[in-house]
Amino acid sequence: MTGRHDIPAAPRAWAERLLGPLDSVRDASRARPGSRIWQLTRSDGARFFLKLSPSAVSFTRETFAYRHAVPALGGGHAPRLVESDAGLLALLLTALPGIPVSRLRPTSAEHRTAHRQAGALLARLHEVDRWTGETYAEARASLGAAADGAERYLGRGGGLLSAREEKLVRDSAEELRLADPVPFAFLHGDVRPHNLLWSGRHTALIDFGRSRFAAAVQDFTAMACGTWADHPDRRAAFFTGYGRRLTAEERRVLRCLAALDAASRLAWGAPDATHGRRTLERLASGDFTC
Repeated sequence: MTGRHDIPAAPRAWAERLLGPLDSVRDASRARPGSRIWQLTRSDGARFFLKLSPSAVSFTRETFAYRHAVPALGGGHAPRLVESDAGLLALLLTALPGIPVSRLRPTSAEHRTAHRQAGALLARLHEVDRWTGETYAEARASLGAAADGAERYLGRGGGLLSAREEKLVRDSAEELRLADPVPFAFLHGDVRPHNLLWSGRHTALIDFGRSRFAAAVQDFTAMACGTWADHPDRRAAFFTGYGRRLTAEERRVLRCLAALDAASRLAWGAPDATHGRRTLERLASGDFTC
């Protein structure tokens, strides 16, 4: 949370028309470009979040998710959409109790419970049946779209990758284009510890701005390149909740996605660059477990 943004007048007036007078407004934006989120507290103590999407695409994805997919998770396992406004790119969401899993004590056994529950929630989300010709085409194109980012990342990353690492990234992109079919799903799109909310008993998913129809395995990339590298017990707990292990082809695809994720992190620099470098080292040594 950065405290960088004042709430604009028009979205505030819109929120107040829906909620009534506000007792307090607190900037809850994340430390990343385009993040504009405020916690709103009403005079009766009820809390909400006002989010201004960074783009029309993100707004459309998130609104669709809250209206058509999130209900499958059950009450209390994700925020509820109060209302959205396409003109303002604004979403008004209920607030849930808890803290991000990223803020739990590193050795806490709660991590395993939170990851197991997160796996179960993601399994429900992945089973959402809103398939159309358009969404199926989007899912089929998802691995190719991911592969298309390789040259962009390498160009932006400059000399941060060795010739061998650049070859690994390009080879991974080509493998994605030639991959055998893998299961498709409706994705959360940004499954990371800071988007898992832990109440002390229950896990909730938040932030659906990158949700979409794609290969299901793409929803595991961030965790496989992050917290699961140091905590295989959390990975095991997650897939226990998810209800199945990855297929051999999904594991191969995930390694390719990890190479692209590493190149992307290096391209965008700190604080993600360290994670990107480590992922490349794990891939090169054969130590990348999925």
